[in-house]
Amino acid sequence: MEKKELLYEGKAKKVFATEDSNLVIVSYKDDATANDGEKKGTIAGKGVINNRMSNFLMQILEKNGVSTHFVEELSDTDTVVKKVSIVPLEVIIRNISAGHFASRYGVPEGIVFDEPTIEFSYKNDDLHDPLLNAYHAIALKLATREEIELIKDMAFKVNDTLKAYFKELGVTLVDFKLEFGKTADGTIVLADEISPDTCRFWDSETGEKLDKDRFRRDMGGVEDAYKEMMRRVFGE
Repeated sequence: MEKKELLYEGKAKKVFATEDSNLVIVSYKDDATANDGEKKGTIAGKGVINNRMSNFLMQILEKNGVSTHFVEELSDTDTVVKKVSIVPLEVIIRNISAGHFASRYGVPEGIVFDEPTIEFSYKNDDLHDPLLNAYHAIALKLATREEIELIKDMAFKVNDTLKAYFKELGVTLVDFKLEFGKTADGTIVLADEISPDTCRFWDSETGEKLDKDRFRRDMGGVEDAYKEMMRRVFGE
């Protein structure tokens, strides 16, 4: 399968058309952004790590009953996926207080919740992805009530599956962002990526951050953190 015209270029990926109108090729980049795009940089090797890890985790999720956009890994940075129209909702699952949750509600990081929380934000760069609830999403016609319930069920299943998987690797899944899309026949599938860009990973023993927070917060050791997650997942 070959890349045709460039359909879209985002902060971390390029999307290319293929000879099949139902399939596209996603090409991962090393570019990194934070703070609503204000901070820009490069994380060496990030494209390879995020591509391979996302594909691997999506296949685990498929085996556990979560439909995804994954089709085939072409190379270290390129993957064939189902062409979808993205549902303009970012879905955030949180198991432990961190990041915006901690700052928004004035609580310390590290509070383990009795049960996971879920929140939605409106996927709109111009508006800086504002938080919204299901009623807002329905009023704005971003999704139907049935679609939102399905997305919630899928998101919690992703959490259950990945939390157990990473626990075995000595990693705590703190929180993560998901995106969903609709295929040509209207089926909702998990899309985008699952990586240190979109998840908070803490070492279960030390609490060391193994994700993009090291870039966001100028903590240093960003490449090493991504490589460590790659090593835990693939033994590399």
